[in-house]
Amino acid sequence: MTFAALWALASIAGPALPVRAEPVHAIAMHGEPALAPGFSGFPYVSPDAPKGGRVTLGSPGSFDNLNPMIVRGEPVQGIREFVIESLMARSQDEPFTLYGLIAETIDVPDDRSEVTFRLDKRARFSDGTPLTAADVLFSFEVLRDKGRPNYRTYYKKVASTEVLSDHEIRFVFADGEDRELPLILGLMPVLPRHAMTAERFEETTLAPLIGSGPYRIAAVDPGRSITYRQNPDYWARDLPVNRGRFNFEEIRFEYYREGSTQFEAFKTGAIDLRNEDDPAMWAKRYDFPAVRDGRVAREEISIGLPAGMTGLVFNTRRAVFADPRVREALIHLFNFEWVNKSFFHGLYRRSQSYFERSMLSSAGRPPDARERTLLAPFASAVLPEIMEGTWRAPTSDGTPQNRTNARRAFEMLKAAGYSLEGGRLVDGKTGTQLAFEILASNTGQERLLGAFTGDLARLGIAARIRVVDSAQYQARLKDYDYDMIQFTWPSSLSPGNEQLFRWSSRVADDPGSYNYAGVRNPAADAMITAMLAARSNEDFVSAVRALDRVLLSGHYVIPLFFPPKQWIASWTRLQHPGRMPLFGFNLDTWWVRPRT
Repeated sequence: MTFAALWALASIAGPALPVRAEPVHAIAMHGEPALAPGFSGFPYVSPDAPKGGRVTLGSPGSFDNLNPMIVRGEPVQGIREFVIESLMARSQDEPFTLYGLIAETIDVPDDRSEVTFRLDKRARFSDGTPLTAADVLFSFEVLRDKGRPNYRTYYKKVASTEVLSDHEIRFVFADGEDRELPLILGLMPVLPRHAMTAERFEETTLAPLIGSGPYRIAAVDPGRSITYRQNPDYWARDLPVNRGRFNFEEIRFEYYREGSTQFEAFKTGAIDLRNEDDPAMWAKRYDFPAVRDGRVAREEISIGLPAGMTGLVFNTRRAVFADPRVREALIHLFNFEWVNKSFFHGLYRRSQSYFERSMLSSAGRPPDARERTLLAPFASAVLPEIMEGTWRAPTSDGTPQNRTNARRAFEMLKAAGYSLEGGRLVDGKTGTQLAFEILASNTGQERLLGAFTGDLARLGIAARIRVVDSAQYQARLKDYDYDMIQFTWPSSLSPGNEQLFRWSSRVADDPGSYNYAGVRNPAADAMITAMLAARSNEDFVSAVRALDRVLLSGHYVIPLFFPPKQWIASWTRLQHPGRMPLFGFNLDTWWVRPRT
């Protein structure tokens, strides 16, 4: 029988099986991995960095749970970075590329309808127990059924699993529409089935977890500190993805309930490094003796990632913010120019996009033909000025009064049925004042929020600030028990399934999601689907920009600001490579300067 005849017969018999690829050392979301098989290490590390020493970092608030993969409790920092490893390691210098770690190879067909991981036979947990495909299957199942909503959302897209051998496992997907899913599974945290039970996985714990990572938990002072110590028998110490990384012998996180106390600890040397996020602090508070005499270094580090979105988030589940006209009016009442000048020394930039500072942003860009096609079924979901890329966040004249924007906001509120009566802005139907609460987690937010509530009060709107402790704050976020919060959704150059966890209608009522705004928007759902199914980079970028336009048009947040660079201050006994990766600051490439 000829080849043509065989092909015709196969076509009649049914759909072709996925075209198999060979197992490879790495996978990129789009295009090819930058590093070829046999690479010696990531280009942003110092492969011969000295090992040893201790670094102490500060963290705000408190913690009551060592398992960050569940909804309950307030998790401690560092578990996923230092103790619990993923199947593959993510490069910090490419948009989204994974290289072999626990899984030494990955095998994905062209249509990405399944993925097979072959595990490194040397992989061990920190107690010496071999890591096998059974541990990977256990991890998948317990996270799918009992993990945080993001795990449940992602892993439910898997139709079947198959343990092929002690060191090989395959995942088959329900459909091939989510081309990111092989990489999402590559980032799966691998848990020890011999040291955990599915029945108690959802319970908070302060018992040290066992992982396969470079560090063990050495000490825990509940709510106050955690110390990680290098595992001298770490199985993957010499893998290319780990060369020049994890150089500290000990890493300690100290928790502080007040930011001022944490900063004072840094000034005295009790904390070794600060990733500063307050421009007022950066501009004025780093003039202390250790800076002046060179014992503390200040660096402004360029970063290639999108800035994401920091904003005052409207909880649209609440009746007070159900009307988008009300939300748009309040956006006009935020006086960014005056706040930036008065509080932040003009160092912030205004956020105009959910993917600010990147090619993924729709701001200032008219839509291409692909975007128009994607958005055509949702004609009312995108405002004309946002569709054409001409929209900008409202700009004031920089004075405290913000009169032009206040007049515009008042007209919008009148159109929404509100009127001024006796200095109070009231609903014309119910007679109730427009009032809401802004939930905050620390007193450092009060200055910004106080300026905003003062502007609202001049228009008869009663907004109050409530500061609660970190445990209560996290509990209320989990249950969406707030009117408004300040929040940051970070972004990457390869946004994917995490967008479901932030904006999908499916998770809007699931406790613990990051859909803090309560977005239920068919257009947003459709754009996320298109983004996940994109095969070319052009289709991907168009889908992300279309999603950006939908979210901006929904007025789900009051866009705030972002820093143009990362502000890092450190005691000079710490050193880092001369080249920073695309992602910017990366602690695991730093080391302690050897004593001479």
